[in-house]
Amino acid sequence: MSKTIDEAPGAVRDARRAGRRRTMSSRSRKEAFYFWLFISPWLIGFVGFLLGPMIASIYISLTEWDSFTPPEWVGLDNYAKALTEDPVFWKALGNTFYYAAISVPLGLAIGVWLANLLNKRVRGRKLFRTFIYLPTLVPLVATAMVFKMVLAPSGPLNEALSWIGIDGPNWLLDPTWVKPALIVLSAWGAGGATVLLLSAMNGIPRELYEAAEIDGAGAWRQFWSVTFPQITPVIFFNLIMGLIGSFQIFSQVYILTAGGPDNASQMVVPLLFREAFSFYHFGYASAVAWLLFVVIMAFTLIAFRTSRSWVFYEQEVK
Repeated sequence: MSKTIDEAPGAVRDARRAGRRRTMSSRSRKEAFYFWLFISPWLIGFVGFLLGPMIASIYISLTEWDSFTPPEWVGLDNYAKALTEDPVFWKALGNTFYYAAISVPLGLAIGVWLANLLNKRVRGRKLFRTFIYLPTLVPLVATAMVFKMVLAPSGPLNEALSWIGIDGPNWLLDPTWVKPALIVLSAWGAGGATVLLLSAMNGIPRELYEAAEIDGAGAWRQFWSVTFPQITPVIFFNLIMGLIGSFQIFSQVYILTAGGPDNASQMVVPLLFREAFSFYHFGYASAVAWLLFVVIMAFTLIAFRTSRSWVFYEQEVK
């Protein structure tokens, strides 16, 4: 009898723990059910509109298909054609490298410069911040059409250059100047990066600048020793997004030049679009798309590898 009484509290505790476990298990199952329920629209969209087409494009890239007749298996012939037989592909890839190599650093430099200016305590800075960000809200098609008029042979830009005695080029018709014209257009959207960088600058503790001032650091030294290390994570994010976006440039080329003149402005995405929807070479276009994917992944991995030497996070800065 005494043994039963002594063991009773332990049995009660075990019963209570088992009850709590059952309650938590039931609650966990209910939370899991609602989690999958609410995330299911995204999952369905991801599988149906992204993952599924990606897997299908792998198969299509190994075939010759015009979307009207059954696909014909050709193996790696489409990849071999792009890498060894098609000079337009290599020219488009070179143009894309050229565009990315200049537009991405230029966009980062403009973003950092504008963010640093807008971070100053001057009158009307909120209004200036709004003006800087407004261009990113304008649809890209509308922006491209405006630039098409601005960059016309007799457009406002060449007219302004003539006032200072410079004979402006045919920006969109000259093979030498067509890619710089596209790069100028890319700088128009630097407001998005500026906003992110400005947010990072606003989060820098004021004590760091005060300590730098006590040590006798000037404005330039404060920027490189305090501001720049603190905003390198945001610069790195903009670098990755800029690389991906520049390698996937399409609308500007399609609207302004259609890849001309003489493929001088042809990029990889407009090329695969033309092969797929103008010539109905869907197999070859899919192969070009996967080659571009490999290129983007390679440069992204290089950026991540090199980031260890120049990107500083908060715990590392301290």
